[in-house]
Amino acid sequence: MRTSRSASRPFLRPRFAALCAGFTALAALFAAGATTAHAADTSLRDLADAKGKVIGTAVTGSKLTGTYGDIAGAQFNSLTPGNAMKWGSVEPTQGTFNWTEADQIVAFAQAHNQQVRGHTLVWHSQNPSWLTNGSWTSAQLGSLLQNHISTEVGRYKGEIAAWDVVNEPFNEDGTYRSTLWYNGLGADYIANALTWARAADPAAKLYINDYNVEGVNAKSTALYNLVKDLKSRGVPIDGVGLQAHLILGQVPSTLQQNIQRFADLGVDVAITELDVRMALPADSTKLAQQAADYRSVLNACVAVTRCAGVTVWGFTDSDSWVPGTFPGYGAATPYDENYVPKPAYDAIAEALGGTTTTPPSTDGCAATYSVTSQWNTGFTGQVTIACAGSSLSSWKANWTFGAGQQVTQAWNATCSQSGTAVTCANASYNGAVPDGGSVTFGFNASWSGSNPVPAVTLG
Repeated sequence: MRTSRSASRPFLRPRFAALCAGFTALAALFAAGATTAHAADTSLRDLADAKGKVIGTAVTGSKLTGTYGDIAGAQFNSLTPGNAMKWGSVEPTQGTFNWTEADQIVAFAQAHNQQVRGHTLVWHSQNPSWLTNGSWTSAQLGSLLQNHISTEVGRYKGEIAAWDVVNEPFNEDGTYRSTLWYNGLGADYIANALTWARAADPAAKLYINDYNVEGVNAKSTALYNLVKDLKSRGVPIDGVGLQAHLILGQVPSTLQQNIQRFADLGVDVAITELDVRMALPADSTKLAQQAADYRSVLNACVAVTRCAGVTVWGFTDSDSWVPGTFPGYGAATPYDENYVPKPAYDAIAEALGGTTTTPPSTDGCAATYSVTSQWNTGFTGQVTIACAGSSLSSWKANWTFGAGQQVTQAWNATCSQSGTAVTCANASYNGAVPDGGSVTFGFNASWSGSNPVPAVTLG
């Protein structure tokens, strides 16, 4: 995803100038992390810049305001339009184009000194009905594809760092996927698409992108052989994208080896759509495994010079595609639905060279949970942290609800909940618990059916 352009140099075009001017003042606040959790830490984008890597996220253009926009601008140095640049979005009716959301994302990125990864030009899915339902000769189909690539890449010439030119061309066994493009144009639709994209923007990096190609297997070997063939024929190909839509605990053991073998062909590699889904509800054990999985992927990329970087497919669970596509699964991103960073966020930061503070020892200190009042739909809870023979300068209380309870409000602490796992951290004024002293915080929560008292740990 890296190009000769630095991520710190936006490439503005005149029609974005006014928008960019309005964003510039806000960008300084965002870059400082003033409105994000973990504001005291170094942002992910600063850590990635120091490593010469991309840390990106897919985004929805209409959401680039408020907290969502703050985090997208402050934490990431690259944006990928989740859907806004796909054929069905930009040309829903033949000859009638809608660039509104794509332009919005590009403008936001330029105002925040971010790269944009174009996604995607040639795919078997999310195409307009006029295209998929048409009866085209091979010559007509080729002309339509060339015109689409030339139009879209040309529109954003000089403003897109990398394009996912061809998306998901292979079956799991390494054969070519039967698609409109393969069936109508043959395997060389890939070479032609890359050639047309290069002509439309000679500076953009050109990628082939696919899923289930993260480890060494039949599908990734087919991609490897294709890249090798394209390079031998002089077809412009700059990189491969490994999507990395992963399942909890299933990071391929050959990930780094696979990245390296593509790099050895003389192309860049990017992790383009990383998320790690789990069976719901989330709990502390699953979140810890998810953090380990994110760390493994980032470590593999950092270890290979030609791994350009990692893009997460949405940074918050509220904007994730997973629950709608894999029923019963979710919690796949580094932030929960309330924009609170999960352990996966810390894992990404650590893999990029960041540090985390070792929590103080909790020996001699304990937390007691109680329900102080309860009604038919909710309750008020209270946790008291007391120390005897020890003291704390800061604290976090952790527990897992056993009956679907959900924290709705807290006081004297900052509380977050992901699935059934709850973490409450001290406020700015009550982190110190002296030997022989105590602090108390409270919360309101909803419940249905039963309300068992969980065990609370300090960490």
